[in-house]
Amino acid sequence: MVFSSSLFLFVFLPVLFFFYFLVKDRHKNMILLVASIFFYAWGEPKNVLLMLLSILINFVFGFLVEKAWKLKHLFFVSAVIYNIGMLFIFKYLNFFIDIINKIAGMKIQISEIALPIGISFYTFQVMSYIIDVYCGKIKAQKKLENLALYVALFPQLIAGPIVRYVDIEKQIIRRTTTWGNVRIGVVRFMAGFSKKVLIADQLASLVDICFGGAYPSVYINWIGAVAYTLQIYFDFSGYSDMAIGLGKIFGFDFPENFNYPYISESVQEFWRRWHITLSSWFRDYVYIPLGGSRCGKRRTYINYIIVFFMTGLWHGASFNFIIWGLFYGVVLIVERIGWNKILEKLPCVVRHIYTLLVIMIGWVFFRADSLASAVLYIKGMFRIAGKDIANFWYIMDRQIWFFLIVGIVLSIPHPQVSAFFEKNALRKTAQEILLALVFIIAICYMVGSGYSPFLYFRF
Repeated sequence: MVFSSSLFLFVFLPVLFFFYFLVKDRHKNMILLVASIFFYAWGEPKNVLLMLLSILINFVFGFLVEKAWKLKHLFFVSAVIYNIGMLFIFKYLNFFIDIINKIAGMKIQISEIALPIGISFYTFQVMSYIIDVYCGKIKAQKKLENLALYVALFPQLIAGPIVRYVDIEKQIIRRTTTWGNVRIGVVRFMAGFSKKVLIADQLASLVDICFGGAYPSVYINWIGAVAYTLQIYFDFSGYSDMAIGLGKIFGFDFPENFNYPYISESVQEFWRRWHITLSSWFRDYVYIPLGGSRCGKRRTYINYIIVFFMTGLWHGASFNFIIWGLFYGVVLIVERIGWNKILEKLPCVVRHIYTLLVIMIGWVFFRADSLASAVLYIKGMFRIAGKDIANFWYIMDRQIWFFLIVGIVLSIPHPQVSAFFEKNALRKTAQEILLALVFIIAICYMVGSGYSPFLYFRF
């Protein structure tokens, strides 16, 4: 079940709202937990047991890590091994066996293991819980249903943001639902839904055509890179907006996941603005424990490579993702060595162009079907083909131009426009009414189109 579906909008949400706001506060968590398990089981009827098993085992490990002082380290290591082990089996085992077969010339064969939706997200969430219990930052949860709600809470279960237990511990135990928060949440949900359906989904066909390679053209390769840069942003940030909005409706404050990443003037700044919860997770649980930047330049650069290798691998069992992560690791090292100082002296327009160029090349590795096709695509961005202009105008039409332009405009903050609507309550209401109309248009597009899962469901 996805947020941008009729089943979710017109069946799941209304039924959940009816029971959630009907029952007393002490029963709200149970309503949310049952709804969340049902939400996940709808698309993953078998793998829901895997998620529930993960919750149960980490609940026990959390208690043991906190109480068994002499064996605290042993239980902590066991918990980490279990979580990474499950992620490895279901996400990376087939990939590594293929590598071993190619390197050693072996013929090891196992059945293809299907990737459970959202396993990367809920595994990282529950690992942050175990790590924080081990470090004494939080107390182990004494009620299984509370930990289960933290892990399985449906708004952020499938594709984040990656919420840490320490951030919502108090909200799980006690929270208040106000109509003011409900209003904020509904507005945020409508905005995210519209971003996903009206921009990301409308650019998807253009991206498929460009990366399909049927119409070779230097212009098509560039427009495809631009389109995918916009598609993945509006798809993923749209999901995050919907998740944050839904959380707000139910009384939860989820962390922000995006902050206009395409206005960045360096790649370092980009990673402070893109997928913020993942970046901060790797920073706090991998980069800093490795020594961060405190152990000299050489060790810092090694830490960068380790973190971004893991970032790429987290996104998927593919050399494309690994190269994508290492690509960013190398660029960040180059910036840290001294390129940043040169950038600071350049006009902001030049800094923007440099950063966007790096980002778009990175997205090619992310989107391409294979490493070879990614390299071929990038070459096509800088090599004139036979029918460049003819092929370009053949696939472009007014609708595509419209959504490209709208995507570019909305990927940039407009503080003066925001200030205009925030100036008084009447203007704010008018803005919300306008958004509601856009939301209705988006629903019409959704109903008229087919199934369109979020891009980050793959991870």
